[in-house]
Amino acid sequence: MEMPSDRALVRGFKGGDPEALLAIYQRYKTYLLSVAMATVCDLDRAEDAVHDVFVSLAQKRREFRFRGNLKACLAVAVVNRTRDLLRRQSIRTAASLDPDAPIISPSAVPEQTAMLNEQCRKLAVALGHLPAVQREVLVLRHKAGLPLREIAKVQQTGISTVHARYREGLKTLRAMMNGELDDDTGR
Repeated sequence: MEMPSDRALVRGFKGGDPEALLAIYQRYKTYLLSVAMATVCDLDRAEDAVHDVFVSLAQKRREFRFRGNLKACLAVAVVNRTRDLLRRQSIRTAASLDPDAPIISPSAVPEQTAMLNEQCRKLAVALGHLPAVQREVLVLRHKAGLPLREIAKVQQTGISTVHARYREGLKTLRAMMNGELDDDTGR
């Protein structure tokens, strides 16, 4: 059975079909959770953000405007929601991801799985130590695939500021991943 396109799902959703919203949720929930996790580094908050986006979507289905890429549109909504959650809860520093959470690939041999787990753990810790605005730029660029101009609109700042955040975030991540900076202090 052929899966309906995003455009067809949005049409059904806007027309009041609850199955269409469920299909959108099922298609993108894992991806959106990974976007939220990369942004807030906390599973509970990430799940809250994703669910809040879909509740809001259901409540405002008539006002929902679909232009372009549904996946990117939902990712921006999740990032905005995580930003709201962080702001509301007055969290100034990112929480760490669970370093013991396994990353499992059914095709990987045990040695590869162990290496991937360690690399993912290091990346999660490094992302958690970035300032929120830099982390957000990296997540929107690499997870949502947004161009830097769009990210500037989302963050309501200039393109040069987004470029600087992007460059500095990548530089810091590379340094942490290569062991040049201490994971705990970011220095």
